[in-house]
Amino acid sequence: MASTPGMIERLSGGDLVELRSDVGPAPKNVGALLVLDDADAAAVEQALRTRLAGITRLRHRLVAPARVLGPPYWLDEPSFAVRDHVTRVRCPAPADHDALLELAAEALTQPFPPDRPLWRAVVVDGLQDGAVGVVLVMHHVLSDGVGGLSMLAALADPGTPPASHLPPRELGLRPGPSASELLTDRAGRLARAAAALPASLARMRRGRVELGGHRRGAGAPRCSLNVPTGARRRLATVDVDLEEVRTAARRRGATVNDLLLVAVTSAMDAVLRARDEDVAALVVSVPVSARRPTGSGTTGRVGAAGLGNQVGVMRVRVPVRGSLPERLAQVAATTRARRLDDRGASAGLVGPVFRLLVAVGAFRWLIDHQRLVSTFLTNVRGPVDAVTVAGARVRQVAPLTSSPGNVAVTFAALSWAGRLVVTVVVDPDVVADPAVLADATGEALRELVRD
Repeated sequence: MASTPGMIERLSGGDLVELRSDVGPAPKNVGALLVLDDADAAAVEQALRTRLAGITRLRHRLVAPARVLGPPYWLDEPSFAVRDHVTRVRCPAPADHDALLELAAEALTQPFPPDRPLWRAVVVDGLQDGAVGVVLVMHHVLSDGVGGLSMLAALADPGTPPASHLPPRELGLRPGPSASELLTDRAGRLARAAAALPASLARMRRGRVELGGHRRGAGAPRCSLNVPTGARRRLATVDVDLEEVRTAARRRGATVNDLLLVAVTSAMDAVLRARDEDVAALVVSVPVSARRPTGSGTTGRVGAAGLGNQVGVMRVRVPVRGSLPERLAQVAATTRARRLDDRGASAGLVGPVFRLLVAVGAFRWLIDHQRLVSTFLTNVRGPVDAVTVAGARVRQVAPLTSSPGNVAVTFAALSWAGRLVVTVVVDPDVVADPAVLADATGEALRELVRD
């Protein structure tokens, strides 16, 4: 099967940002932790091997050609073997949720070999109450949060298992493109980019509204939670009723994300006050997806359209003084004014700047010393109905993420089948116990619901 320029799957601008901004020491990985009730670990492992092997992108590796030939592209890995990526471990004694979170943190912080498909899945047996855990981790270059949901959906029952047992020739493996094909492809992309320049500039102007600009005095305050981080991470989770949070947000003219912004900054403020640090506000970076989740479970081959990164950024200054309802009113007004029909427009501003900083070797220094944001909060809406994997009910899904630079505390939220789970990710050398932040986040959410 000969390759043609049109079939070369280059990294998008958003993908390039995630790849080139991975400057360590913690790898830029994302994923999810699933807890299954009364599951058979061997059956779960087999289901994962069968279904994940059929997702097209997961059979690919990245190839970085000479700079003159353009950005990296995806290519079929002829030696792909799903057993190299899906493994099963058994805890020596019935393990609780904290032990499962420790294992998930370890899987999250292990870098991937750059010449292999950039993902792994670990099935964890031996949990309390007969539960089975599934830790699914991939490099952020593979997908943003919304795209990652399509991978989770591919695991769910029912589904038609893809033909992962077929030999490579029947899977349609493509040979790598030649240098002339890469040059032709690059020339075509540059021509299309030049033709789209007026529209791109207009989108950048809209993106300034979403991003929030950088007014004098609008940066993040100096505090002990913004120091250069290491390679380790620890996790804790908060699990609350989604409908209660949604009702409380609707009652106050806000969104679920607005409530989360107030809750996570309230938790950070509690930690800072315990350290005798007083700040008036904290700045949260919120990713804004240019696409919306469908909520449907799509099995089979998830290609480039299903994965990839299509994300902008919204910086939100959240006050930490006054009552929680007062803070929520201010946040809701801020985000309402910044919400665009053209979601993710700020990517056109952030992406080129990041890539330039990486190219000149300044990105690592910048993120270790930045004062633009205090923390990150990502929030993804999953399916509304309960799902099963290998006949076992998925009790909980917790999102996994890791941020580089001097952001020692990160929050990731995911709604799934009536529950809202917030994962708190910390550098343990900066915050020893993430449960302190998780408890404070949960208490703030419950207070907003009660009020």
